[in-house]
Amino acid sequence: MPKVKTNSGAKKRFSFTGTGKVKRHHAYHSHILTKKTKKQKRNLVHQTLVDRTNMKQVRDLLCLR
Repeated sequence: MPKVKTNSGAKKRFSFTGTGKVKRHHAYHSHILTKKTKKQKRNLVHQTLVDRTNMKQVRDLLCLR
């Protein structure tokens, strides 16, 4: 049986905390920034955790079942 490969796009986009939770970056911070407020852009810079409802999908992409 072949090895299960990690999704290459997912391994570039997600990282882990020390307790095993998955971190992600906010979307909407790459272009069309002129119409967004300073506060909105500032809040998009920080990382956040993946929601528990999406955790199964992310773990499948990272081959962590």
